[in-house]
Amino acid sequence: MTPKRHLQAERTQHAMKQRIEPSSGSNATAAEQLAAENQLLQQHLQKLIAQARDNEQILHRHHQINLKLIGAGSLSELLGCIFHDLKISASLDAITLLAAEAEFDLRRAMADLKIDRHAWPDLLLLPNMNSGDIAASRSLRPELGPFSADRHRIMFPANRPQPASVAIVPLRRQERLLGYLNFGSDDANRFNSSVATDFIEEQASIIAICLENVINNERLKHIGLTDPLTGVYNRRFIETRLQEEIRRAQRQGYALSCMYLDIDHFKQINDQYGHQDGDDVLREVAARIKAELRLSDSLGRFGGEEFVVLLVDASGAGARNVAERIRSGIANRIFKLDSGRTCQVTASIGVATLTADNTSQPTETIAQQLIGLADRALYQAKNSGRNRVVCGS
Repeated sequence: MTPKRHLQAERTQHAMKQRIEPSSGSNATAAEQLAAENQLLQQHLQKLIAQARDNEQILHRHHQINLKLIGAGSLSELLGCIFHDLKISASLDAITLLAAEAEFDLRRAMADLKIDRHAWPDLLLLPNMNSGDIAASRSLRPELGPFSADRHRIMFPANRPQPASVAIVPLRRQERLLGYLNFGSDDANRFNSSVATDFIEEQASIIAICLENVINNERLKHIGLTDPLTGVYNRRFIETRLQEEIRRAQRQGYALSCMYLDIDHFKQINDQYGHQDGDDVLREVAARIKAELRLSDSLGRFGGEEFVVLLVDASGAGARNVAERIRSGIANRIFKLDSGRTCQVTASIGVATLTADNTSQPTETIAQQLIGLADRALYQAKNSGRNRVVCGS
């Protein structure tokens, strides 16, 4: 090989070596890039961890405020929880509640309880306002977006803080519109169409149930419509509530069922164990019935060992299923009495359901017929062997 060709070969080998073996400078650059990428990944991971912690705290606050709402023992306590605790927990700048008076009757309840309405300026009770009036131009889904004085004046009156963005959330019970729960924020971007509404819909549902429940309980305390032994409603309340629910069922078009229950051989229980243990049985039966009911249902003691249950929005088949659960819950668990003794208890149940055939009659007549039908079904259950459910027809 000539010196010239030898020199060219050495140059070629050197160039190939450079391509195959990066310089120390190139190694340093790659290491720096990896370190930078790793740092970015670490920062991203830290952000995800922080976001997860924030979400966990939000869920915890949401859970805690719901427990406080459910645990409110009076109307004033519940309103304080809504307008103060919920406002702080959700970091809101404004919150109002617009009630449909035709459904809630908050005004009369507050008057009966001597609650000063002016102490709750964010509770909006508009005279002669019913659900049809306030729903005429609104969706039954939450409405999120910028505040509009024209559209939202009824929810945020001029004498109250005017937010930048709002969430208008319907309060609904059994397909009835009870009013609106209204959230406001000074942040124009807080509420917009891209925000998920799961939390606020759940909150509104809980508040609607709690409001209806606490108002009923407060009115109950006011006019003394509870049975002192069992703590459930008494006959007077059930008869009044039945007429109210019949009118609502006629307006709203939902089913209404009535259940008449009688403890089997209760006289023998009193004779064998004594009246004090008999009272324990009555209290426990009431507790077991109540455990199978929803917040919208009503349980009352009609006297002696008889109980009546109103099941709202319940068909005949649905009512029978509830009655069977109640019967089974009483019969299949031993009763432990305060005296230390135990006994076996069973109950017979008659069920009746409001039908379209008798809705044209006066409400009081319909109520008497419905209870009478359930009572006759109970009589059939007793005559056919007890510890069973019979549906009237």
